[in-house]
Amino acid sequence: MPADALLFSNSRPPGAAVPFAHAADPLRTHLGDRTLWFAPWAGGDLDAYTGFVAEALENVLGPLDVRGLHREPDPAATIRDADPDRETVFVGGGNTFRLRRRTGDNGVLDALRARDDLRYAGASAGSNLACPTIMTTNDMPIVDPGGYDAVGRIPVQINPHYLDPDPHSTHRGETREQRIQEFHEENAVAVVGLREGAWLRHRDDTLTLDGHTARLFRRGHEPVELAAGTDLTWLLATPTS
Repeated sequence: MPADALLFSNSRPPGAAVPFAHAADPLRTHLGDRTLWFAPWAGGDLDAYTGFVAEALENVLGPLDVRGLHREPDPAATIRDADPDRETVFVGGGNTFRLRRRTGDNGVLDALRARDDLRYAGASAGSNLACPTIMTTNDMPIVDPGGYDAVGRIPVQINPHYLDPDPHSTHRGETREQRIQEFHEENAVAVVGLREGAWLRHRDDTLTLDGHTARLFRRGHEPVELAAGTDLTWLLATPTS
């Protein structure tokens, strides 16, 4: 049975000054007193990003043992050797294409695929990386990612930071919903559009939406609004291709 995965749309919902304050309880349960290996490769300044996340989590949860995975001589070996009862990994947000490129190059992507017994947390790009592919990210491809396949901790795609159409906007490009519909012209896997402040939790063969509302997209079906607390376990048995 795969270990728990906690997948956030974002680290700070609108109007909240403190990162992760909206999700203190699930984070406390998920992280416990484990060593947290933070994967900062979606960001630019890796040390600064790791320090920011460590401070933010400690402000919300109290003392934590947060370590930058990028500082390890062999990050992939650190993941391969991690104790699932004492350690977990948190993959941070930023640019999903850069994250996929770097974790592919350093072996962390393959190591994470092989360690589904290791608890996984992600935000934004880190949540995208937990999906079958990174193809429902919102990011600009600033680098060649070296592939679109991802870790596959859940058989569902996430679109983080999901935005509803603004009727007063002068933007005339595709809405987020239209882009996901384009995705479904080529792919069968379901997509959960996580609004800010929402997260998915995969635990004990269950999948639950919490924190805020979301929107579910499936090929051949009308989009469905999802309330916080919705049980999405049935999606774990849906096709990914």
